[in-house]
Amino acid sequence: MTATRIPPIQCLLTFEALARLRSVTQTAEELFVTPSAVSHRVRQLEQIIGTRLFGRADFSLTSEGSEYLAHVREGLASLQKFPTSAAAPGKRKLRLAVTPTFARSILIPRLRQFTEAYPEIDLTLQVSIPLLDVVAEDSDLMIRFGTGRYADVEHVALFKDEVTPLASPAFVREHGPFAVAPDLQSVSLLRSPLEPWRTWFAAQHLDWPEPTEGSQFNDIGLMCDAAAAGMGVALVRLRLGAPWLERGALVRLGDNPVFSSNVPSPHAHYLCWRTGMMDRWECAAFADWLKKSVS
Repeated sequence: MTATRIPPIQCLLTFEALARLRSVTQTAEELFVTPSAVSHRVRQLEQIIGTRLFGRADFSLTSEGSEYLAHVREGLASLQKFPTSAAAPGKRKLRLAVTPTFARSILIPRLRQFTEAYPEIDLTLQVSIPLLDVVAEDSDLMIRFGTGRYADVEHVALFKDEVTPLASPAFVREHGPFAVAPDLQSVSLLRSPLEPWRTWFAAQHLDWPEPTEGSQFNDIGLMCDAAAAGMGVALVRLRLGAPWLERGALVRLGDNPVFSSNVPSPHAHYLCWRTGMMDRWECAAFADWLKKSVS
C-alpha cells in the first residue's frame, strides 16, 4: 500500500490565507513571503493532492477546493489547540544575522520594544555582510541589503533608502563652498562596495568612473565615522546615516539642489529566511514586529 503524502504545513497555511483573502499580495504580506512564493505553494499543494483548488483569476474556490478548505481549517484549528507550552518549556531562541550599520542605526534603538513585547524570546544578533561574503552561520532570519533577487531564500522588503553626499562641518568649511557637482573632483571621496558612487554620478548626469583612490570601507558605519573625522566626503544612505546627521557629526555639502536633494538607492533592505522558517511563531512574530517598526 502506497503511503499518502501529507502536504507541507506552509502550503496549507498559504492555501487557507489565499482562500480567505482572495489576494496574492495580501496573502504574501500576511505570511511574510513573496507573491511568487504564494503561487508556488498553491501549485505545489494542487500537485500533491491532484486537484485544482481555485477556479478563476479572482481566486474563487472550486467545489473540491471548498471541501478541502473545510478539512484544512479543521486540521489547523486542532493544531492550534495543542498545548505547545508543555512541549517547549523555557524561552524560544531566535538567531538574527544583521548588517552592522543597520543594527546600530535601525535595529538597536528599537530593540527594547521587541524584548518588552516578547519576553519569552531570546534574541541573538550576529554580524553579516552577504555582499562581501561575510555570512553568519545557522541564523534563523537575515537582514540583507541588495537587489532583492535572492534565489536561495524567501524574503520581504523592509524599506528602500536614499543617498546623498555628506561630510563633517569642518570639512565643508575648509573645502567648500560646494555649488555644483564637479566641485567634488578636488576632494577625497570615501568609497565602499556597499554604496557605489555611480548611483549619485548617474543622477547628476555625470559620466564619471567609480573612484579608484581614497580610503575604502566595507561597513557604512565606519565610513560615516571616517567622514565625521574629516577624512572626506561619503555617499550615505540617509536612514542609516541618521544618527550622525542628528548629532551634527555629518552635514550636507550645501543648500543648492545638487546637494540638498536625495537620490533613490537602487537597492533596499530585506528580511530573508529559509523556506519553512516562518512556521516557527517566534520568527513570524519578529518579522511582523520589524516590518511595522521600520515602515
